[in-house]
Amino acid sequence: MIGKVKYILILVLTIILADASAQNSQVMYFMNLPQNHLINPALRPSNSVYIGLPIMSGINLNMNNNYINFSDVLIKGQPKDSIISFLHPDYNVDKFLAKIRDKNSMESEFMVQLLGVGFSVGKDSYFFLDINERIESNLVLPGDLFKLALKGNEGFVGSKIDLSSLRADMKYYREFGAGFSRNFTDKLRIGIEGKLLFGITSASIDNKSLGITVNEDYSHTLDANLSVNMSGPVNVKMDSNHDITSIVFDDNTFKTSSGIADFFSGKKNLGIGMDIGATYDLTDRIIVSASITDLGFIRWTKDVTNLKANNKFEFSGLNMLDVLNGTKTIDELGKDMLDSLKNAFVVSNTKAPYTTYLPFGISFGGSYSVTKQFSVGLLSYSRIIGTQVREALTLSANINLGNSLSTTLSYTAENHQYDNLGAGLAFRAGTVQFYLVTDRIPVMWNRIKDDNTNIILPANWNTFNLRLGMNLVFGNRPKEKIDKPMILIE
Repeated sequence: MIGKVKYILILVLTIILADASAQNSQVMYFMNLPQNHLINPALRPSNSVYIGLPIMSGINLNMNNNYINFSDVLIKGQPKDSIISFLHPDYNVDKFLAKIRDKNSMESEFMVQLLGVGFSVGKDSYFFLDINERIESNLVLPGDLFKLALKGNEGFVGSKIDLSSLRADMKYYREFGAGFSRNFTDKLRIGIEGKLLFGITSASIDNKSLGITVNEDYSHTLDANLSVNMSGPVNVKMDSNHDITSIVFDDNTFKTSSGIADFFSGKKNLGIGMDIGATYDLTDRIIVSASITDLGFIRWTKDVTNLKANNKFEFSGLNMLDVLNGTKTIDELGKDMLDSLKNAFVVSNTKAPYTTYLPFGISFGGSYSVTKQFSVGLLSYSRIIGTQVREALTLSANINLGNSLSTTLSYTAENHQYDNLGAGLAFRAGTVQFYLVTDRIPVMWNRIKDDNTNIILPANWNTFNLRLGMNLVFGNRPKEKIDKPMILIE
């Protein structure tokens, strides 16, 4: 039982570290779903009215990373029917480090649709409203940081390691959106959505420069010019020299109903956003489209804490070898690192507001309607996070039988993986439409088996996306619009 728990914990850790580059499901785009306008506001479903109820209308979980798979974390050991993790002394560290990139990114997103409404006005116009609860995070780790941690500092003695690419950002916010789409000509349709954003809590790193020099005595000198900005219920305690002694969670905010309401309102951390998209009918069968989504920012002013590091200091270093050889635990190593890093930061008395920008997406695509019910599509999606660009290319085959049934199968090249299969299914029972969409279905699986464990895990899986929910849908658009080939590609 203990062995199984251990492997489940490692699995959960790997999923948490999995990165979410594509904010919205590419597969969902090819289906007859009201949520399509989240990817391109020019898209509209075949029903005349839809209502998305709180929580039930949509839950989206999205994770991925660009460098590690399950097969890199858990491998077969000796004897052959055993399994070892990346923390095992027999683990091939060099093989793992060969997969590490200069910039190793990890992202995650969780979104819940609190309310959704969409309705047609006349033959050409469609209006929609959204309220979404969103949690997003992204982290970029320099490759040399892994090498330093897993191989030790011997290979870096006398040299300086550049860690200026280190980046981290986490935010929890609420999104109110209102938009419409309209046919401006017989061939061109344009949609736009404006968003008002309410920030609840966030933390981000502003890294201007960061380097570690490994000295001849194997100590480390950290040369830093960076700041950590936080908005939330935390208390940073410091001594008379403004050096940090501890950072603790302030639970006083949640001891009263008014405090809880004020925290979750986000009314003091405001931002704006926008989506814009268009579709164009090249022929009766070919439709092309493009969109830009999540252009926006949030200005954080409530409960702001500014931590700044602009100096040099020595510390014992980050050495995972101590964990691998059993002289230290992960907890002890983490505590040592935190104790050292506290000396690098000072608390700013300014409590200066700061701004975070949303990762935004750019999509281009086209679809070919083989029949009125069957189409094939190609979608290119790029996600821009700061200076980093993540790209995905999706090929799909789609069947849409009006409001009754919508299904799709897809193949996506993304994250240096070329075996990503996706599928989606939506069906209507009376006025209720149920849907389930996933972009990444693992193709290869490994069996993990030893004396206490016998479980199956995906082999090459570094991206995960799942969206599910239900909508209340009513009516259809006028018949002449339904007979027209459906817009299925962004």
